Amino acid sequence: MAAKIISGKAVAQEIREEIKKEVEKLKEKYNVTPGLVTVLVGEDPASQVYVGQKEKTSKNLGFYSERHDLPATTSEEELLSLIGKLNKDPKIHGILVQLPLPKHINETNVLYAIDPKKDVDGFHPVNVGKLMIGEPDYLPCTPAGIQELLIRSGTQIEGAEVVVVGRSNIVGKPIANMLLQKAPGANATVTVCHTRTRDIKFHTKRADILIVAAGRPKAVTADMVKEGVVVIDVGVNRLETGLCGDVDFEAVKEKAAAITPVPGGVGPMTITMLMKNTLKAAKLLNGIRE
Repeated sequence: MAAKIISGKAVAQEIREEIKKEVEKLKEKYNVTPGLVTVLVGEDPASQVYVGQKEKTSKNLGFYSERHDLPATTSEEELLSLIGKLNKDPKIHGILVQLPLPKHINETNVLYAIDPKKDVDGFHPVNVGKLMIGEPDYLPCTPAGIQELLIRSGTQIEGAEVVVVGRSNIVGKPIANMLLQKAPGANATVTVCHTRTRDIKFHTKRADILIVAAGRPKAVTADMVKEGVVVIDVGVNRLETGLCGDVDFEAVKEKAAAITPVPGGVGPMTITMLMKNTLKAAKLLNGIRE
């Protein structure tokens, strides 16, 4: 039996409708409008597309939206000065600096300069630490999207064997951490595999839930998974034949119980979870507990 396709588009749309209602309520009841600012340094075409999508989505949801496009020659001091101003601006609840930054700017310095309460990407060490101890303000966007896809597709997470392929700070480490927590939508047994893992197939074949963020096209093949696995493919690779994930979708879907497509799987969730974090930031920064 072919796998159920977990549509990130459909789930993202569902969550956006929920956010829209919450935004209307915030405006009516508290006179608060969630504010998101995007900062883009230089003219990287992919970054321009991402920033455009974030700006458009935030406006569609009724947010206050601001965008700062800075030339590639902007110095680190100038960028840090702008972040300092945005940290103090009461209209802004979420600050998003689009990565990568030009080589002469230290990304770590920039990410650390953002007020943790406005770090809606969840990359500041304060937010990473809070995630680690199970008390996060904001979950990093792509891992949060993965968790929502699992929950809303009815996947049994508690007690499941989860295998994560990839250990990046953006996806692999945080999703492993999140699914380990003693919390709803978690409580799994988690194994993390990476480029130095001796026998990846040994681990992936044990997985009830397989999350692949390897950064290599079709790295996971049908012989590496067991029947009935749930597969979340985080990869986006551009080949001559078009976009593909890190999983050999056509072959693996014949064995899986459920699988995300590429495109249309995890991708639409990332921006949606960014919006959810900005909404949460607007509440936190205004002392609204609901």
